[in-house]
Amino acid sequence: ADTMERKFEICERSYRLLVDRVGFPPEDIIFDPNIFAVATGIEEHNSYGVAFIEATRRIKQELPHALVSGGVSNFSFSYRGTPQVREAMHSAFLYHAIQAGMDMGIVNAGALAVYEEIPPELLDAVEDVLFDRDAGATDRLTVLADKYQGKGTQATEDLSWREGSVAERLEHALVQGTADFIVEDVEEARQQAERAIHVIEGPLMDGMNVVGDLFGSGKMFLPQVVKSARVMKKAVAHLIPFIEEEKTEGEEGRSAGKVLLATVKGDVHDIGKNIVGVVLGCNNYEIIDLGVMVPAEKILETARAQEVDIIGLSGLITPSLDQMVHVAHEMERLGFDTPLLIGGATTSKVHTAVKIEPEYSGVTAHVLDASRSVGVVGALVDRKQRAEFGLANRNELAAVRKQHAGKRAKSELLSIEEARRRAWAADWSAYRVPPPAERGIVRVEPAIGEIRPYIDWTPFFQTWELRGRYPDILEDPVVGVAASKLFSEANELLDRLESEGRLRTGAAVGLFPAASIGDDIEIYDSEDRTSVLARAHGLRQQFAKDGRPNHCLSDFVAPRASGVSDWVGAFIVTAGLGLDAIVAEFEADHDDYSAILAKSLADRLAEALAEMMHERVRRTIWGYASDEGLDRDALIREAYRGIRPAPGYPACPDHTEKHTLFALLGAPGSVAVELTESCAMLPAASVSGWYFAHPEARYFGVGRVGRDQVESYAARKGWSVEEAERWLAPNLGYRPEARRGSEPAAAGASTEAGTP
Repeated sequence: ADTMERKFEICERSYRLLVDRVGFPPEDIIFDPNIFAVATGIEEHNSYGVAFIEATRRIKQELPHALVSGGVSNFSFSYRGTPQVREAMHSAFLYHAIQAGMDMGIVNAGALAVYEEIPPELLDAVEDVLFDRDAGATDRLTVLADKYQGKGTQATEDLSWREGSVAERLEHALVQGTADFIVEDVEEARQQAERAIHVIEGPLMDGMNVVGDLFGSGKMFLPQVVKSARVMKKAVAHLIPFIEEEKTEGEEGRSAGKVLLATVKGDVHDIGKNIVGVVLGCNNYEIIDLGVMVPAEKILETARAQEVDIIGLSGLITPSLDQMVHVAHEMERLGFDTPLLIGGATTSKVHTAVKIEPEYSGVTAHVLDASRSVGVVGALVDRKQRAEFGLANRNELAAVRKQHAGKRAKSELLSIEEARRRAWAADWSAYRVPPPAERGIVRVEPAIGEIRPYIDWTPFFQTWELRGRYPDILEDPVVGVAASKLFSEANELLDRLESEGRLRTGAAVGLFPAASIGDDIEIYDSEDRTSVLARAHGLRQQFAKDGRPNHCLSDFVAPRASGVSDWVGAFIVTAGLGLDAIVAEFEADHDDYSAILAKSLADRLAEALAEMMHERVRRTIWGYASDEGLDRDALIREAYRGIRPAPGYPACPDHTEKHTLFALLGAPGSVAVELTESCAMLPAASVSGWYFAHPEARYFGVGRVGRDQVESYAARKGWSVEEAERWLAPNLGYRPEARRGSEPAAAGASTEAGTP
């Protein structure tokens, strides 16, 4: 598909087949209408850029709710070796494609020119090529490419901007995200101003307005905005002492509105929330960030006391979803009319429409990402726009609910009895696994240097929006320079953390005699297997799989009736001990970059420690693969025998099973990791899970489950069905009975029906 007409023809036919024939939700469709290279010297290629943009515009107009993506780097392929030209091409393409409706793109976000900062002669030439304005466009851009040869974003900084006025210098520093001169420039501006607050309300806010406008119009992107916020923080930190001295009674700074942000009760993850706060702060909103694990009462008391304009809720783990429902319910009960924003990795428009919005008569909107938050908050703060936005939002969520109900009605699940009949079955008569070489709880506190060889660096680069596989990414022609710099800085910080000894690790591992009993696993306190120490509860796939088995983790453990002596393992590891103090120091210095770098490294170290301990279990602690000799790449590919699934993840989605695991290992006594009431782990840079040794053990997703399995699971756990439905809410294949207005029960607590 290389023309606008052909691109749209294919997308429209796909859309009609998916939406009209099988009821597929259109908001889950992502079309990639092909971005091809332009300026190749072949005349037929000259219209490829505008063809994508116009196809995108037509898709968004005629195929409601469908999303559009594209591989932006393809567009500039003809200009390899001229990074500044490629960066300008990507920025211009994104600017116009986003205006046409493009939702997402594949591009090196760390090497994007600011659209407004592209030299006019280069921008004109790029847009002539982009829109195929005349036959000489390619030749003109090629001439300029020779001029800009080798000039990329990593080139030596041009300090000519230092010759401008102090206001111009402050704007440049904010837009470019450079803090090298910010304190001296802010001090110069303060000396010229009547009062220190005027520097914020004047040149600094003017500069941030430019940042906000560029970001809102698609001419600037999230990594650049975060750097701008870092500069602004340093500038404001310098001015605050002077502002406090000059402040008069009752004086308040002007802002576009107050936004309260909170990670809900039981959840400790806040990176996404913090990014939203940064972006909104750059658009002159006053941010009240309550942090993590915030109960509904504190959220709503603060919102009333501070008279906020917006309440924003965030969460990562699945129990957070029900906490958001509870907050909405309480807002309705207490008579709030403040708009409610919902965001976080586990949230969705469907969950917002089906579970949250029906609880609250005020505006409830799901915000997909930080870039969308500015427009949504702007519409909701303005009373006139709020009514229009609220009506459109309510109608959209009602349509999502209707479509979701239709999709559920068409879906069928096997009965749990039938799913169990289709379980995976092993030949246990031929299965033997050696008893562990080391019994009891094994505790270790390895040094960072021991763990580093096990780090999988590819996800680390993905965290920083640098796409590619390590180590090849370091030589990538597009992102290699940025990736190499980041890799170097990460290892410098690891060296520092290792030498200072302030970031500590810990691990606890235990191996126990076990046998499966249906969908559960009995864990015994001794090898005679007469006294049950604990029971791990399992969930089974319940959807029809065309002859393939319906898995449950208990399938990989020998049944008690088989007479085979089998074992399971449990582990908890952390690399986050002392991290909070390290991050706090960076944040006190307004160094968000180093704070985020430390957090992302701690996450990678925790995963690496889990990998290292699993290897030790296989080779020595348990010893069922004592002759294993896998290199780093093989470990990353998980080419070893056995699996280590984690509670809360697809194969065992119930987070409360962590309580069983923690009790078996004696945590937090054995390793300093605790559980919140929603079963998030503290420190956040921690991993826990089970060990299974069967050579056929594999990862899988449980998916949706039926009411019959939930009732069985609740009985086995000693729960009410309502409590089971709360914890398994994301996996329910049916709509449970209406809420009874109660807050989610604490993890592991037994409840009477309707009473937490």
